[in-house]
Amino acid sequence: MVVIALAMYVVTVICGLMIHSLLTLPLLYFIVTRKSPFAYMTGMLQALATAFGTASSGATLPVTFRALEENLKIDRRVTRFVLPLGATITMVGSSTLATVTPHTFTHGYILFSEVDLVTTTVASIGSGSVPAGLDTIVIVLTTVGLPAKDLSLLLTVDWLLDRIRTSVNVLGDGFGAGIIHHLTRESLVEADTDDLIRQIREDIRMYFVNEKDLDMKLNKID
Repeated sequence: MVVIALAMYVVTVICGLMIHSLLTLPLLYFIVTRKSPFAYMTGMLQALATAFGTASSGATLPVTFRALEENLKIDRRVTRFVLPLGATITMVGSSTLATVTPHTFTHGYILFSEVDLVTTTVASIGSGSVPAGLDTIVIVLTTVGLPAKDLSLLLTVDWLLDRIRTSVNVLGDGFGAGIIHHLTRESLVEADTDDLIRQIREDIRMYFVNEKDLDMKLNKID
């Protein structure tokens, strides 16, 4: 019975993460940007592989920076803001709750879901990204009043699930950076143009100042 419940937990988590990573995130990215999400995912393959290998969004950050900035041409100002923030609070995988112990939910299920959402978000912010996973689930289970006595059973499968969750988290951060870059691209171009104009003006001013100093020096020599 316990083995069946554990297997159902693994299948449930993997299916949920697959739906989120292959349907929800790509669809959201396509709706906002009207670009191919799967081509975008291809540019993030190295970051996703690193996330799966390390099971840490924080440890994957340098690779994610390089993948988005070099492969996908995402503005550095966007990646340096979105990715560290996402690695800290966007722990989508940690919102999956353990189903090893049978539970019976009543009409208060909606309230339970809202408490779970808030608790997971707060717990993920306070949870370190190296390592992450079970500590957040323990907090969530305790807060909503579900038994966590069988949580040790999850250790037998969580080494795999944690890596998959981390890959989905990194993918979500990457899609988020791509969406923010798309929405702010005009403002970024304007900012670059303003900086260029300001630099040109400064160069012109310095040129005439230097020319004036040169003329004064030449007059003194004469």
